[in-house]
Amino acid sequence: MTVERKLGKATQAIHAGERGTSVTEKSGMPLLPPIYQNSTFRFTTAAECAEAFRDEESGYVYTRWGNPTQEVLENKLAVLEAGEAALATASGMGAVSTALLTALTDGGHVVAMANLYSATFQILNEDLRRFGIETTFVDATDLSHIERAIRMDTKVLYLESPTNPLLKLIDLRGAAEIAKTHGLISMIDNTFATPCGQQPINLGIDVVIHSMTKYLSGTGAVIAGAIVADKAFVTHAKKGALRNFGAVISPFNAWLTLHGITTLPLRFARHCENAVRVAGFLETHPAVAWVRYPGLQSHPQHELAQQQMEAFGGMITLELKGGRTAGEHLVDHLERCALAVSLGDVRTLICHPASTTHSHVPAEIRQQIGITDGLVRISVGLEDIEDILADLKQALETCAS
Repeated sequence: MTVERKLGKATQAIHAGERGTSVTEKSGMPLLPPIYQNSTFRFTTAAECAEAFRDEESGYVYTRWGNPTQEVLENKLAVLEAGEAALATASGMGAVSTALLTALTDGGHVVAMANLYSATFQILNEDLRRFGIETTFVDATDLSHIERAIRMDTKVLYLESPTNPLLKLIDLRGAAEIAKTHGLISMIDNTFATPCGQQPINLGIDVVIHSMTKYLSGTGAVIAGAIVADKAFVTHAKKGALRNFGAVISPFNAWLTLHGITTLPLRFARHCENAVRVAGFLETHPAVAWVRYPGLQSHPQHELAQQQMEAFGGMITLELKGGRTAGEHLVDHLERCALAVSLGDVRTLICHPASTTHSHVPAEIRQQIGITDGLVRISVGLEDIEDILADLKQALETCAS
């Protein structure tokens, strides 16, 4: 009897989901999954076409409904995140909105982490509120806050861990248990950690969301998102909110993301390796007030990070002693680290959240959740570490002068 051995992450990233996906019957299958860059699919008979509309598993009809290139990407991502199924979307926010609309079909209430990506905060605090769906924002690092916020009509628990940009961690296993006890759908944005850093489904979370624009594609060439969950949720999302609201990924972006994922384990390991060095350097620099990185012992939740994360990621947040003036001075004097608002790129990116990614969050709320005017976020890239450190060092020296 042959015992099936679980494949490693690098092997999964390269091979998972790629068999049996070609529509050709000829021999000589393409080594790389091809792009099916077309909007619709033709049929040979009326009966065949009708069957495809009746049973979508029998064939492809229209790319807004599904596409072979998209399907390969979804199959690969489902394996990496240890989920039953996945759904690719046109953007990370397309994934967030599709997941929330799927879970909140009949309205309801959401409990969410207070420190969220600003666009996610906006959709919960403004857009869904216009449809009568309320959200209570809590500090989910204390699980008792989640318990107290749950109401009779609560349907969703929405989390990030690590959070954007403060890198706070949530006890995902504990949060998932609370959600299950109260019959809630638990969701997490896993963009910062990636499936190489943590697999929330294995910790009990129901729905995992990604901005594939970031680490999964890896080069800053794509806008894309994804949802990973059980097959019933993904099917509901695909046939409902995604199809009807139209946040559908293009075949070309699906193809680019698909090939980006093949190198994710290698890239993410280097991101983490470089980030540990950068965080350690910043922690000892006299111009820096404090540093947050889950891999540092000084992180308030370092022990939790060790328990639920396989790797600590490439994101670092720091506060400069000189406040906003020093933060702006730092980003203005960097030579190689790019001033840009995205993350997970091969390049090191740096930004000032209060004036960029979280500028649409009201100032009083930013202050309440800890996004100060002197906060700086770094997405550590894949450059030679000595070059990254040298660039940061020379820029920090100008802050102190």
